Amino acid sequence: MVKFAVIGHPLTQSLSAVMHNAMLEHLGIDGSYELLDTEQEDLVTRVKQLKSQGYMGFNVTIPLKVPITLFLDGCDRLADIAGCANTVKIMDDKTLYGYNTDIYGFQKAIPLEIQDKLKNNTVSILGTGGAARAAAIAFCEIGVKEIDFYARNIINASNMVNFLRDSFDNVTFNLKQMQSLRDLSSSKMLVNSTPVGMRGKAMGVSPIEESILKTLMEDAVVYDIVYNPLKTEFIKLAHKNGYKTITGLDMFVHQGAKAFELWTGQKANPDVMKMAALEELAE
Repeated sequence: MVKFAVIGHPLTQSLSAVMHNAMLEHLGIDGSYELLDTEQEDLVTRVKQLKSQGYMGFNVTIPLKVPITLFLDGCDRLADIAGCANTVKIMDDKTLYGYNTDIYGFQKAIPLEIQDKLKNNTVSILGTGGAARAAAIAFCEIGVKEIDFYARNIINASNMVNFLRDSFDNVTFNLKQMQSLRDLSSSKMLVNSTPVGMRGKAMGVSPIEESILKTLMEDAVVYDIVYNPLKTEFIKLAHKNGYKTITGLDMFVHQGAKAFELWTGQKANPDVMKMAALEELAE
């Protein structure tokens, strides 16, 4: 029997287990995927448990995506650039290898025709946490020319932005105060990378006011990484004003499918994983 898990805190809203267990069942693999609530001070103990109790791999979520890098024996290029990992494979010799499948998931959720329109254009990201890093790196891979970050704490965010500048010298990165946001007319895409709107965290609230959202150009796309609820207030406001939208569910499914493949070597079916998540969200 194979074992997988997700670690982080809190995990009450996580659909990871539902999604991965559906994939294990679909492929006829005898295995399980568990939710292991883990706060930062318990990370050392948890990693020892995962290595000693036969787990093949695990996902990492808030607030452990950066701290987990201290335990990795190696990582892929994107995890190295991001400075954080959301997927870890436990090798046969019990060493840990990290990946950032959030970057893959974020980009995969954007239809190719929209990716083409983003090339050599400007995009805006609300927030500067781990999800914002993943979004920014995906945008750099797509080929945008400029990324505007809107942060509540510019001092804390400056290290991340400077690191991105060093890694992608062909992209302009701008760090601005969230409180100063008034005009988005130059942005082809607006991303909410904050937890605002998530079930249990300011649900029913948009990270920006409708009057600011409406300053986006007519063909702009609005992307919310929050997937629970499926239609956040941010997405509802975007629909109301005629914008194309991308919900966080597709990013969540694609990052999970990639993680599953890295662990098992078997091709995951994103449709099966998405259906399982949708059924859970509908309950």
